[in-house]
Amino acid sequence: MIFRLITLEEITAYQKLLHSAYQSVSKLGIHFAAATAKQKQIHQHIASNAVYVLEAKDKLVSTLSIRFPWGNNPGPYGVPHLGWFATDPNYKGQGYGNQLWDWVEQQILIKQLKLPAVTLGTAANHPWLADAYIKKGFKQIGQADLTDDHTTLYFEKILNTQTYTEWKNRSKK
Repeated sequence: MIFRLITLEEITAYQKLLHSAYQSVSKLGIHFAAATAKQKQIHQHIASNAVYVLEAKDKLVSTLSIRFPWGNNPGPYGVPHLGWFATDPNYKGQGYGNQLWDWVEQQILIKQLKLPAVTLGTAANHPWLADAYIKKGFKQIGQADLTDDHTTLYFEKILNTQTYTEWKNRSKK
């Protein structure tokens, strides 16, 4: 297994991974942008965000993106925002998604970026995603009606309590 940043040369493989992984969500009547992203959108996504993949047997198996507050699609709370989390349906239930998630959290968000916190959003009407994020240590902090087909629930995970508290205290001034 290899954990790494994706390259622009992998747009077609990445698009295939996203579309196949999000197919089941689309069948629920929930539209996430990753489900139908065109290659131009994917190019912009890769160019503007940190897009990590787990590669196994020379195949992209799972992906997780970090959107930055200074990027073209920032999250709403001033910290990096996770998104476009997907695992190839042929590899579901084998732990690949969780391994990538844990690696990104520990190696990138905590050790490399030294983030105080991170956020993510998901559809309120998705049958299990909110619970999965709560099990990963996220707490709901807000919601918004961004599309016609679902309300987005926002979650936050504090990664470093001391720096989070210091950041919040500075933000109040």
